[in-house]
This record gives sequence, structure tokens and C-alpha cells, in this order.
Amino acid sequence: MGEQRETQQETEWERRRRLSEIFGDVEPAVTSDERDDVPPDARESSTDRWLKAQVPPHHGG
Repeated sequence: MGEQRETQQETEWERRRRLSEIFGDVEPAVTSDERDDVPPDARESSTDRWLKAQVPPHHGG
């Protein structure tokens, strides 16, 4: 009755492989917000760049 227990416990990588075969890759190792695919300047819109360029020097721009 039930699942047979192996005499040797499975290793972590074996457990992950078995779960991956059943459920697939549910969660990526690195999420898109953790990756730095886009350079910082490309993240700003042209409006943001223009506004930052308009800040007077005495305001710390």
C-alpha cells in the first residue's frame, strides 16, 4: 500500500529533477526584475531625461 520507500534518501538534485519532471519549471532561478538586461539610461523615458536636464545647478541636478 502506498509508495515504496527507498533504503537510501534521494539527494537534493534528484528530488528537484523528479519534481521538475512532474510539475515543470514553476519558478525561474532569476526573475526578470533581478536581471539587468536594459542599461539604466534606456529605462528612462525621453520626458524623464528632459525633466532632469531642466533642474537648475543649485538644486543638485
